[in-house]
Amino acid sequence: MYNYASLPEIITVLESETPFSLTRDALFYCVLAVAAIFNLFVFVINKLFAVQLGFRAWFYGLVISLNIFLIIGINFVALYNSAEKFDYQAIGPIIYGGIVLVVGWAISWPLYAVARKLFSK
Repeated sequence: MYNYASLPEIITVLESETPFSLTRDALFYCVLAVAAIFNLFVFVINKLFAVQLGFRAWFYGLVISLNIFLIIGINFVALYNSAEKFDYQAIGPIIYGGIVLVVGWAISWPLYAVARKLFSK
């Protein structure tokens, strides 16, 4: 929420033929809700899978990677809506790296579980 003060009153989130814009207050509360939901899952998983430490550790890492991607996305929206001249192509690898981090972490546990079942016999 560090970026809130630097945002203009109307924020362009998606620029196309019909641009999608929000007020900075609406964006703030949307991001706050998404972050709260991501982090609420930690407590839910902690109650449901209290014994399975490996799965809980993987899930905590998934929530951390989702939070990192959320931070990257919000920083990009703030940068895009700032008055600064910036080469937006330069931030592409960071955004795609965040997506790769989330997807890679998300598929790592199922691959690990399948490999463990196949090679334990």
